[in-house]
Amino acid sequence: MTRLSHWLNVLCLSFLLMSGLQIFNAYPQLHWGQYGMDSDPAFLTVGAGESHGAPHGFVRIGSVSVPTTGVLGLSKVEGEWAPQAFPTWLTFPSYQDLAAGRNWHFFFAWVFVINGLIYLGYGVLSGHFHRDLAVKRHEIAPRHFWREIVDHARLRFPAGEDARHYNVLQKLAYIGVFAGLLPLMILTGLTLSPGIDAAFPVLLDLFGGRQSARSLHFITASLLVVFVIVHVAMVILSGPWNNLRSMVTGRYAIRKKESDA
Repeated sequence: MTRLSHWLNVLCLSFLLMSGLQIFNAYPQLHWGQYGMDSDPAFLTVGAGESHGAPHGFVRIGSVSVPTTGVLGLSKVEGEWAPQAFPTWLTFPSYQDLAAGRNWHFFFAWVFVINGLIYLGYGVLSGHFHRDLAVKRHEIAPRHFWREIVDHARLRFPAGEDARHYNVLQKLAYIGVFAGLLPLMILTGLTLSPGIDAAFPVLLDLFGGRQSARSLHFITASLLVVFVIVHVAMVILSGPWNNLRSMVTGRYAIRKKESDA
């Protein structure tokens, strides 16, 4: 169940990210509050303009602007420069179609939520959460916690019996995602639906307006992407074949500790 849920999440998150970026391309600015238009101040803008007669792309955060031509704001489509926040190869559909992007985004969002609820029920009933993710008191002791940080920084991965269990940094990261990022991302996503707002107007008050919810949705999704990047990096560095095999078949080879060899 855990492995099936994991791979279904990979599929859903991939299409959620690509369709979400296509939706963002339709209005590549983030505001705070209830309203957001071109004339309103934006704290983040991914756009394109001209400099010395030549087109250029940029990302502006507050008053700081960073040139991103060819990557963000301005990229080539069929050999021609096209102003768009994210390039076509990173969006789904690749062509700009807000209605299609929303349809795909909502579809995979509901699959993701249903899969998450099934996994949540399984985790509680099977004891997986209590057994594998509950943080023990000795794990958050300053000395133990600091040793975990140092081992991660030096890419020292557990061996022997320790390799069968999550370390405290993994537990805190997973708890932060499950209990923090994902619920916030889902709630802010629901707040962007006028139909949901009509039924539950308290959501707009909770997040301070639809534009605030949109900004928080983008930020939480970005943090989730960072988590996935770090997760994949750790999988590769700690043994890609062994980890991939365990995610497909459930078979994981335990490396002995040097003292046990």
